[in-house]
Amino acid sequence: MKLNTDYLTRSINALESAYNHLSRQTPDEEVADLSGIVLYDIFRAACVKEFEIILEQCGSILRKRLRPYMASNRQADRLTFNNTFRRSAKHGLITVEACERWLGYREIRNDTAHHYGANYAEAALGVLSGFIEDAKHIVEVLATPFDE
Repeated sequence: MKLNTDYLTRSINALESAYNHLSRQTPDEEVADLSGIVLYDIFRAACVKEFEIILEQCGSILRKRLRPYMASNRQADRLTFNNTFRRSAKHGLITVEACERWLGYREIRNDTAHHYGANYAEAALGVLSGFIEDAKHIVEVLATPFDE
C-alpha cells in the first residue's frame, strides 16, 4: 500500500515559499500592500497556519502508516499525536531525535493555537527551517510502499 502525500507535499511547498518570502521582510518594515497590511504579518500568519496544517497531516497520515505494527487499524487510529511519533520511532520510521523534535513542534503548535500572539508566532517561526526538513522526511517515509 502507498499513502497519498500529495496534499502534504503541497502544504510543505506552500510553507517553504511563505517562509522564503518572510525571510525577505522584517517586522519593522513599513512595506505594505494596497490594503495597508504589512507583508511581514501576512507571511508570518501563512507560515504559522501551514505549520499547524502540516503538523496535523503528518500525525494523521503517519497513524495510517503504523497500522501494520498494531493489533488493529482501530488501535492505530486511536493513537494520540505524541504516541504516534513515539511508535514511529520505536518501529524505525523516524529517529528518536526526530521524534523529540516532533513532540517539541506539537508543544509550540499548542501554544500558538491557545495563546496566539506575536511571541507565540515568532516561536513557531524559529523552528521552521528544521520543521520543513523533518516534514520532507516524513513524506519520504509515507511515500514508501508497505504491506498492510
